[in-house]
Amino acid sequence: MTDAPKRDYSETLNLPKTEFPMRAGLPKKEPEILARWEKLNIYKTLRDQSAGRDKFILHDGPPYANGNIHIGHALNKTLKDIVTRSMQMMGYDSNYVPGWDCHGLPIEWKIEEQYRAKGKNKDEVPINEFRKECRDFADHWIGVQRKEFKRLGIEGDWDNPYLTMRFESEAVIAQELMKFAMSGQLYRGSKPVMWSVVEKTALAEAEIEYHDYQSDQIWVKFPIVEAGGTDEAAAEQLLDASIVIWTTTPWTIPGNRAVCFSSRINYGLYEVTQDGLPDDNWVQKGDLLILADALAGDVFKNARIEDFKLVRAVSPDEMAALTLAHPYRDMDLGGYQFDVPLLDGDHVTDDAGTGFVHTAPGHGADDFEIWMANAKDLDDRGIDTAIPFTVADDGFYTKDAPGLEGNQVITHKGEKGKANKANIEYLKQAGALIGLGRMKHQYPHSWRSKKPIIFRNTPQWFVYMDKTLSSEGDTLRTRALNAIDETRFVPVSGQNRLRSMIENRPDWVLSRQRAWGVPITVFINKDTSEVLKDEAVNARIYEAFVQEGADAWFAEGAKERFLGNDHKADEWDMVMDILDVWFDSGSTHAFCLEKREDLNPQRKTAGGKDYVLYLEGSDQHRGWFHSSLLESCGTRGHAPYDAVLTHGFTMAEDGRKMSKSLGNQVFPQDIIKQYGADILRLWAASCDYSEDQRIGPEIIKTSVDSYRKLRNTLRWMLGSLAHATGEEVALRDMPELERLMLHRLAELDAMVRQAYADYDYKKIFHQLFTFMTVELSAFYFDIRKDALYCDAGSSNRRKASLYVIDKLFNSLVTWMAPMLPFTMDETWVSRYGEETSVHLQQFPAVPADWKDDALAEKWAKIKTVRRVITGALEIERREKRIGSSLEAHPVVHVTDPDLMAALEGRDMADIAITSQLTLSSDPAPEGAFSLDDTKGVAVVPALAEGTKCARSWKILPEVGTDPDYPDVTPRDADALREWDAANVAA
Repeated sequence: MTDAPKRDYSETLNLPKTEFPMRAGLPKKEPEILARWEKLNIYKTLRDQSAGRDKFILHDGPPYANGNIHIGHALNKTLKDIVTRSMQMMGYDSNYVPGWDCHGLPIEWKIEEQYRAKGKNKDEVPINEFRKECRDFADHWIGVQRKEFKRLGIEGDWDNPYLTMRFESEAVIAQELMKFAMSGQLYRGSKPVMWSVVEKTALAEAEIEYHDYQSDQIWVKFPIVEAGGTDEAAAEQLLDASIVIWTTTPWTIPGNRAVCFSSRINYGLYEVTQDGLPDDNWVQKGDLLILADALAGDVFKNARIEDFKLVRAVSPDEMAALTLAHPYRDMDLGGYQFDVPLLDGDHVTDDAGTGFVHTAPGHGADDFEIWMANAKDLDDRGIDTAIPFTVADDGFYTKDAPGLEGNQVITHKGEKGKANKANIEYLKQAGALIGLGRMKHQYPHSWRSKKPIIFRNTPQWFVYMDKTLSSEGDTLRTRALNAIDETRFVPVSGQNRLRSMIENRPDWVLSRQRAWGVPITVFINKDTSEVLKDEAVNARIYEAFVQEGADAWFAEGAKERFLGNDHKADEWDMVMDILDVWFDSGSTHAFCLEKREDLNPQRKTAGGKDYVLYLEGSDQHRGWFHSSLLESCGTRGHAPYDAVLTHGFTMAEDGRKMSKSLGNQVFPQDIIKQYGADILRLWAASCDYSEDQRIGPEIIKTSVDSYRKLRNTLRWMLGSLAHATGEEVALRDMPELERLMLHRLAELDAMVRQAYADYDYKKIFHQLFTFMTVELSAFYFDIRKDALYCDAGSSNRRKASLYVIDKLFNSLVTWMAPMLPFTMDETWVSRYGEETSVHLQQFPAVPADWKDDALAEKWAKIKTVRRVITGALEIERREKRIGSSLEAHPVVHVTDPDLMAALEGRDMADIAITSQLTLSSDPAPEGAFSLDDTKGVAVVPALAEGTKCARSWKILPEVGTDPDYPDVTPRDADALREWDAANVAA
């Protein structure tokens, strides 16, 4: 007689079943998901769903349409997408309209490079033909970047983005400019601006970067020609002295019109006492020089003088009464016979130099400001306050630099010209030079050409910052500062940063001397230099631009066309400068936010409830945030945004700036190709983007590992939910462990919603990651696998667990969908089918009664004890005394009464995943396992006694007590009986 074959119980177990793959294969899978989103028309469906909701609009700061996207673009667009998706899922109409900045010098530069390569002269090409080439260039890169942004999973109106070069946009930009003209805020003036000789245009602060540069440095004497004061002898003594200035820009000497000092600095009259100096030495014994006391030693060292003495102090009153001569006055060059006054300036320090500042109002902001601030007094003294134009746009001296015409400051290649050398030679001849050297320092360069710039006085178009507008105290500056106070900044430090920039900025320069952009659409009267203010003319310009774009301004007959019959064309000049591109992008609120019917927010400033957020890198405090604020405050009186969110820059893995030469560049296209866009997005969501972040191979590997753990957890949930029937279980009927998980869901729901509102994505990611990998995979799921796999279908414990997993799944997948849109949608579709998408869902509502702090406090104690048990079993497993925890029967000694009270009535064997467990309040024997940080708990491991269940693998004495199922536990026997009945019936 042979034994009956043992039954294979595997078919009776509710093991996870899912087609959701363990290996993601994102590089192949994500394009398929994108195609499905296109088919479902997710964007339109969301708009239809959202009709009537309050709007949360992330207004896109336009990237420049020039080249492939880089890692900074990827971070920026991912953060924007997380904002938009999360706000949509929290109940807003969150409509993202992408945009592009299309005008400006970078594109002109590219077209000119093509011309140079072909031997083609830009000046011989009709301007609108050139502009068309620029437009086509921008259009090409918009197409490339749009594809790359969509591949990142960015959801938005990609079929209808805003473009600054679209005809309607150009018309509105011109219209905004004309508002400044009509309100009297626009004026034509001359100021020193940052000028690129290479690119032949003025540059904005945002277009500047600083690099090491070696400059010539000179120490120059300005002889005193007049000295006042009540003490005639003292004044007479000073007439034999000179004041010494120090500068690293010898080429600006022809533009000198003043010397600045500070009444807060101590100055002295010094005499050279050194004997035996060579005849050709630039400083001789007996020379008298006025210097800051703190710097006298350094100055004489650079003049190669060792012996000198302080004759006496020179007071601020004496200083203010001095008049100097320009070093070139007696050189017979012509044009330098003017007096050079001394001006008291707050910007003067005795940190370096001589304590005096060479002041050329045409070549520096501080120089210009102090010159203009003293203009009335200077006029009263008979000093001509006109600022010379000493340098032309090509870097050559003009007639305003007599004797130096033909010398160039910077060449068209960005190299030093001969201007410095020529001035140094003249200063030597004049006997004005006392010291000469070179200094390596940080100097402003154009971020495009990478060549040094100069400060140059040029006629430009400006907007007043401090002109009174509607009432006393109402200026563009005060409006902007008030708007900053009303704006939320994330991080908050951005508010002070923008505020300090607005407080200290000069008038806003709008003009550029280029071709590819929106023109400054104003006319100037040839006789009065006044700007034409005529709404009919403005309307004709606007309508023409709507139909033809800004090219209409440059077309044949444009002047007569726009002036019409009301103005004589020969009495007016047509401005041919174009607008700075920051004015273009600063006007996007006007032609995108306000003009699009699907945006058009009714903000709180207008009594509505809609909200507008601007999000860009921290450099945009001086860029887009700044120009948008000024444009809107100048034309509307308030900021165009309710909040400003900034992120830092992305550095290489070693913390250095990425560069081709260092070979440490990371390209988003490479990461997507190898790992998938969701890996890149996971990195963006998990890093502290408010500071500079790092990325590189090892960091990406960490993201891949985290992703794998998340995916495996989701896969297990899907597999378990394959057995779910959708049956609900009342909260009161659930085991405590399930109620604990719902409590945690309630806590996480509050955290997730608040953190999304605070744009704190790293907090969401790290808390959800820890919850899924530690609290779910390593705790709740680990404990409940036995019930889910082995309990009968009618088991309340199993039903409750499936119900909770369902709630966990829906919450976790929707919460993470804004961060990992591809994977969460793949997960959602795996459960709910191809015709839906997680991105059409909202975050699930969480009932208030799920929150149970008392239960959580009790289970914190249970977990404390469980941790000690797990630690003891780990040693047993490592020493190979057991294979799995089900082979163990630990004896747990709990002498802490609070902990023991929490354990009462709990099946600790089930919680510890052992077959048996004994609790004891007796003191633990010597050698029992314990943890230093957990007092009152010790464990004595032992082996479980009994027979191993052939189905659940638990080792219990009760195995075999049911005659129908002699090799399983009673629990498993009941489950088998139910399973057999159902399957026989089927």
